[in-house]
Amino acid sequence: MTDSLTGFTVTSATLGALASTEPCAEVTRLVRDIRRSKRLVLLRGVLDAAPGGRAGEAADHWALLEEAERHDPEAVRDVLHYPATGVWAEETLRRLHAPYGPPADLGHLGALAVAAALRSGITFKATLRPVNGRLVLPTLGLLRPARPGPLALTEGCWDPDDPGALLLHALPGGRTALDDLDPYRAPGPAHPGPVRPARRLTPKGHKRWDTQWAGALTLLDRYDTARAEEIGLLLRSVVPLGGGSRSSGATLPAAAGSVLARTQAPPALAATLVHEVQHGKLTALADVVTLHAADRTPRHWAPWRGDPRPLDGLLHGAYAHLALAGYWQRAALYGARGAWAQHARIRAQVAAVLPALHRHPQLTTAGREFTAAMAVAERSMDDLPPPGDQHAVARRAVDRERRAWCARHPELAPFAEG
Repeated sequence: MTDSLTGFTVTSATLGALASTEPCAEVTRLVRDIRRSKRLVLLRGVLDAAPGGRAGEAADHWALLEEAERHDPEAVRDVLHYPATGVWAEETLRRLHAPYGPPADLGHLGALAVAAALRSGITFKATLRPVNGRLVLPTLGLLRPARPGPLALTEGCWDPDDPGALLLHALPGGRTALDDLDPYRAPGPAHPGPVRPARRLTPKGHKRWDTQWAGALTLLDRYDTARAEEIGLLLRSVVPLGGGSRSSGATLPAAAGSVLARTQAPPALAATLVHEVQHGKLTALADVVTLHAADRTPRHWAPWRGDPRPLDGLLHGAYAHLALAGYWQRAALYGARGAWAQHARIRAQVAAVLPALHRHPQLTTAGREFTAAMAVAERSMDDLPPPGDQHAVARRAVDRERRAWCARHPELAPFAEG
């Protein structure tokens, strides 16, 4: 396992392909490579920062990972690059460097090693301490030991038919998991946000998700096969959103390859997946290419939200909505009900903010090139316009929304210019 962040070169052609939001093999490969390199740097950081008393234990766990990798590299990569592992690694590194606060969960590195060893099929022995009566085995599920205290583990410790085992739920049609088990499937209380994961679902809840997921994949395959394939390659897990979450979906940078989503009808879920996967692509690009130097001050108008947005949020939103406009256009060409209206509305929203994005003084050269390519992709939709005057009607509606937003935020009106 290499633990250095390799130097990535993003050519103008690749940057343009990314900016278009259209799936392609080169972009998918780049996104996955960036994610993997970043994850290995985080894991190396955890290992190096382990305090003296735990360094030997951490080294033993890492040695078990390396032994498992020699037997089955793909299985070990899946464990290490599982989205929840990223949340754990970032949280653990933060705690290791914080002078106060809760201790770092270095024991989870052992859980990663045991999960990797089990999946690789090697013979091993390890002793781990469950947390709150549970031992998570990432990508597999969790164990609920009958007795408290340290747990001795060997190659025969994982039996999916054991009543003490809870399996990670596999969604139909691919390698994507519905993760309602891993404690690191979303950032914890130290990073509160507008979304939170649901608790463990009932069998009825799992079945409902299976039905909606299968329906969404069917629609994606029918309307936009390339995006369906991209989602299958870039999305490793879906985390059900808990009650009270206003969003239909969210993407967390620490959990690369995961989407938080609420249960919803297949057409809405398909659109949510298209939207959220774009956030993950742009996050990966931003790890190796600086697109802007703006701060996080919320001041910009975004037609898809009522609150002011920082430049980065506006860029992310425009990028994800550009992909949605393309998806709904393809769906409309296949006769999907209401798709032309969705396409016209979302395209008008993106077109309303792209000029301001491209002119922003804090964009880098790469950022200007990126937003220019986004504008080219938006204009190319003219080749297949909606029937009648739907696009003109949508543009007028967006202009009215802009004026209303400026009336509510007069001090920010200069940041809403087209």
